[in-house]
This record gives sequence, C-alpha cells and structure tokens, in this order.
Amino acid sequence: MNIEQFYPIFLKSKNIVIDSRKVETGSVLFAFSGENFNAAEKSQEAIDKGAVAVIVEDEKFADANKSIYYVPSTLIFLQQLSIYHRNQLHIPIIGLTGSNGKTTTKELISTVLSAKFNTQHTLGNLNNHIGVPLTLLSIRSQHQIAVVEMGANHQKEIQMLCKMAKPTIGYITNFGKAHLDGFGGFEGVIKGKSELYDYLIENEQQILINENDPIQKEKTKNYSSKITFGAAESDYQFEPIFQKHFVGIQYEITKIVSQLTGKYNYDNISAAVALGLYFEVEIPDIKTAIESYVPSNMRSQVQKKGNKTLVLDTYNANPSSMLVSLENFKSFEGSKTIIIGDMLELGAESVQEHQSILGFAKSCDFDEIITVGPHFQSVYDSENAYQNTSELIERLKDNPIHNDNILLKASRGIALEKIIKFL
Repeated sequence: MNIEQFYPIFLKSKNIVIDSRKVETGSVLFAFSGENFNAAEKSQEAIDKGAVAVIVEDEKFADANKSIYYVPSTLIFLQQLSIYHRNQLHIPIIGLTGSNGKTTTKELISTVLSAKFNTQHTLGNLNNHIGVPLTLLSIRSQHQIAVVEMGANHQKEIQMLCKMAKPTIGYITNFGKAHLDGFGGFEGVIKGKSELYDYLIENEQQILINENDPIQKEKTKNYSSKITFGAAESDYQFEPIFQKHFVGIQYEITKIVSQLTGKYNYDNISAAVALGLYFEVEIPDIKTAIESYVPSNMRSQVQKKGNKTLVLDTYNANPSSMLVSLENFKSFEGSKTIIIGDMLELGAESVQEHQSILGFAKSCDFDEIITVGPHFQSVYDSENAYQNTSELIERLKDNPIHNDNILLKASRGIALEKIIKFL
C-alpha cells in the first residue's frame, strides 16, 4: 500500500484515530505498536466496529480483502499521508508555536476566525510529530482556514513540523524558559522556536509579530511580509484593559474584555484580534468571540468555590510562565495562598530556577506559600513543602485553606488539579 493508493480511501473516511477504543463507523485506525502493546491485534475488532481501513506495521495481521493494510511504519505512513494531504489544500494555514500561551492563543484565534470562516484547529494538545499529522488530516474540504499548534522540546522539531504543515502565516507567542534541558538553555529555545521564522522567510510567507517583543522584532527586522501589532507604528494598535480579575483590549472605540486572567493574556488576545482584523472579521464579531470564550483546560481559569476565588493554571509551568502568574496573582484583592508545583524539564538549571521563583514568591508577601514536588521541597525549608499532591491532600483534609484567593500553578506531571475538591 502506498500513499497514492490509500488517499482515496482516506478521503471517504470520517476520521483518523490511533486508539482502537475510539474507532467508529467510517474511521481509519493507525495501529501503532510499542514494547508492551501492539494495536494491530485490534485490527479485526476495528473493522467489525465499522472502520473503513486499518494500517498495521505487523504484517501477520494484514489482510487487504478486509481493508487491513501493511506498511513498514505506521508513524511514517501517517506523516507522509498528512504531507500529501496538505499539498492538496489551498487554504490559509496558521502555524503557531512559543514557550507559553500556545494553546490559549490557538483557541482564541480559532474562535475569532470561526466568526467568519469554517475553521479547523489543533484539538487539545496534539502538537507533536503525531499530533500535527492528525490535525492536518482532520482538515477537510469544508474547511476554509486552519490553525495548527506546533510544540517542541528540542531543536529541529519545529523545522520538521513546518515541513508537514507548510504554514502560510506563522506566529511565535514568546520565547521563555521552557524545556531548557532539551533545548540546551535559553539561547537554544530562541533558536529552536525561530525555526518557524526560518521556514516562513525561506518560503516567503507571512509572519505575525508582536512588536512589544524585542526578540520577535530582532529576528524579523529584515523581512517585509509581516502583520504587526503592539507598537505605535504597528498595523494594529491595542490598549490593555484590566477589569477586576480579567484582561481585555481596546481597539479604537471597541472594548473587549475576556474571561481570562493575567496581563500575559493581553498579548494572546491581541494576536487573535490582529489576525481577525487581517482576515476582515467584523469587529463586533471579534468582540463577541473573545468575550464568549471560556477557558476549560486548566489554563488561566478563574473559578469561584464557595467564598474563595481559585486561579487554575495547572496544565504547564516553566520559570517564565510561573513568574507572570505570580505577578498577576499578587494584584488580587484579599488574602492569598499560592500552591506552586515543580517546573519540570529544566535540567541543570532546575535548582537555580526553583530557588529564583521561591525567592520572588516570598517577596510578594503572599499570606501562605505551599509547594508541591521534590524540586521545590529541596529548596524550601518549610512544613508547607510537600513531596507530592497526595501529601498535600492529607494536610487539606484536616487543615483547609481559609484565604480568599488560591493560585494553583505547576507542570502537568505534578497533577495539582487533584487537590481542587479538597480546597
């Protein structure tokens, strides 16, 4: 089976899945295998559930008469199919990466563009060497524009994802201290994320630039195909609005207030509005889109729990995002407790970065500082330093938090959201 032979089958399919439990009528199952599993064993079951085809890399399960096709590598075939499909698409593809705010910005951009266009976008956090192909293959004939999130934790990864997605417009949210171990330090982060710029410049495509970011300005200073926002001389100028816990923007006479907290989301909102204006979405529709967007993915969420205000930002954490979260929370009125968990994948800089964040937190005069995870525990000499969430939960059962505001911020691996029901 080759790509050209399989492509007509793909076009008639309903969706692509890599989990046999998600097969439904019309699906194509890509049966991945690993050391402890072989999804090809579920091939017949998938066909019985209505799959139109199964791609396996274990030849003994192949049976073309049953639409079970063998390929040497399901991953490579998935990637090659996505590239072939991308080459048939003639719509704008917005490529998005950055250290912080990728997913929120992607959601905001998609929400704004959906006011005018049939828009497809990366679902959840499918932004790697498997997720990007799945996103591309989810773009079908009815879609008019797409937003593709691209994540990376080492150099050359964005370069590879760009060759698949072939973005026509690209945006880097920011350059921060994330995945320092994989990138080899902050300069490695800048180089790795800038692979998106390299692709766009080489292929003479558009770049969205936040001109308040000196790195973005410097990296694109000699390039002319830009959409700009943030500075007085930019294509689009916005003013920040802060309304209680929430952030928004003003564009000309229109005020837009989101349901997101944190001044760091001002840039994310600005990027979405700038692209909306560029694609000629009407400003009243942009306002409705931004104001109706409700975060539901543990990113910048504000929740009321009884008489307490919770700020949930537990999907990811690195020194850059941790710092701005603490700065934002400092402005909340009333008594404040912060519960911060370890920042992972920092490599040799881990001890220094955890010490730095803890020092900043102490300088903010929060009423209570609680840490979770061995990295923070090693630098925080306090009974409020817990090894894991289970330890903290045991404390909360008998000693609940009484302060008005509580911030939860940690890397995904800490699973800090488990404590919410005990607050």
